[in-house]
Amino acid sequence: MAPEDFDRPRRTALNDLLGIEIPLIQAPMATVATPELAAAVTGAGGLGSLGSAALAPDELVKQAQAVRDATDGPFNVNFFCHTEPELTEADATRTRERFGPLFEELGLDDPVEAGVPPIAFDENRLAALLEIRPAVASFHFGLPDRPALDAVREAGCRTLSSATTVAEAESLVERGVDAVIAQGAEAGGHRGSFLVAGDDGPVGTLALVPQVADAVDVPVIAAGGIADGRGMAAALALGAAGVQIGTGFLACPETAIDPLYREGLRSAEADATTITRAFSGRPARAVRNRATDELAEGAIAYPAQLSISAPLAAAAAERGSSEFLPMWAGQAAPLAEEIPAGELVKRIAADAHRILAELGG
Repeated sequence: MAPEDFDRPRRTALNDLLGIEIPLIQAPMATVATPELAAAVTGAGGLGSLGSAALAPDELVKQAQAVRDATDGPFNVNFFCHTEPELTEADATRTRERFGPLFEELGLDDPVEAGVPPIAFDENRLAALLEIRPAVASFHFGLPDRPALDAVREAGCRTLSSATTVAEAESLVERGVDAVIAQGAEAGGHRGSFLVAGDDGPVGTLALVPQVADAVDVPVIAAGGIADGRGMAAALALGAAGVQIGTGFLACPETAIDPLYREGLRSAEADATTITRAFSGRPARAVRNRATDELAEGAIAYPAQLSISAPLAAAAAERGSSEFLPMWAGQAAPLAEEIPAGELVKRIAADAHRILAELGG
């Protein structure tokens, strides 16, 4: 095989399903991914994504239009499908007692009152999704109810969702998803678990992907610990039809991460991350800091914990400290490179193709 052949992206079932040239999805990464990042990834042949859960519906429509203004290619919008908790007086008492001293330490005069941020997939977000009609709609923590999911399909969107076990993958396929994201324990950000707790012995990508590929008859997308061509080649060899990469894009200039977050990512070692409920109340992988050590104990239900952790993060950041900042990152954080996202997509695809060709794949 000639050296120039290595530049050709490897094609899989995911290419035709999603209308992309390279079977690589940029993870949505709510609050971090930007229209510029999504457009750059799509423009390079992958599938760019918007983390839509934290956006108000009108802002989501605005950001989707920004992606369309920058590229003609397909993109993905992502939503959280969780049940909102009902907070009790016991929750309020525990919250005041557990987190009050930290609020006082950081000079926060506001009372420690927990609330439930409105980030679940609801009728307003469904309406925004149907207005946008993206090529792909993906979901985390399961799937929306049947009428909503039917409406998404009728709008012409391909549907994806995350699974952290074989049973979750089978459940998603029974509900009719077009492809499953097999999210290994190495992945940064929130675990997509919905049938298991998510922090009770999560399965790694190397073990999860082939099991899911054997169990379902739709394309499988590997996620977790993949940040370069070596990881992509390994995922394809395991039976995946493509990869989803989040942490690998964090250092790209198109992301909207706080300078303190960016610096924390630069200094992260291979063992620097941990799965914690400290920031949101759900298991998520982030760079270890004071928050992961002190906020996890006494954490309240997702996503109410966000209303406690966010003020602490903001107050510490004003002092130039990242000790309470949620720095979502996977175990591949040391591999993240500070290069343009489009260049990164093409490099990963070319390296994966070269590696597989050299191995005879």
